[in-house]
Amino acid sequence: MVDMTTRFFEDLDRRGFEPLLVKTSGTLRFDLHEGAQTTHWLLEIDRGNLRVRQEDGEADTVVGTGPRLFGALVDGEENAIAALLRGDMTVVGDLRLVLEIERLFPGPPGSRGPHHAFARRVA
Repeated sequence: MVDMTTRFFEDLDRRGFEPLLVKTSGTLRFDLHEGAQTTHWLLEIDRGNLRVRQEDGEADTVVGTGPRLFGALVDGEENAIAALLRGDMTVVGDLRLVLEIERLFPGPPGSRGPHHAFARRVA
């Protein structure tokens, strides 16, 4: 079974282009820490064109958090900016990219706004 985080990144890669990011370019690496193990996701954005790889590559911005919190972000149960302000998520590099990518996470159930709807699929 594929977890929500993997589905989220696979969906971004399949999408290929995201209109909400048409004015954005840069690379973000998400480091999901669980004990001694870290899973890396590298997201490249070129004026809305998206490419995702599961690797530990160089990035303009590195976001660090736990897989449970990241799962809550992609599920709409948690807000990235709130998690950052609480210290549950770290950012090294260009914070602007985090603010841009945050719009791709779904909002809480029933919310309205520019957040992208992430469809939950059952495997």
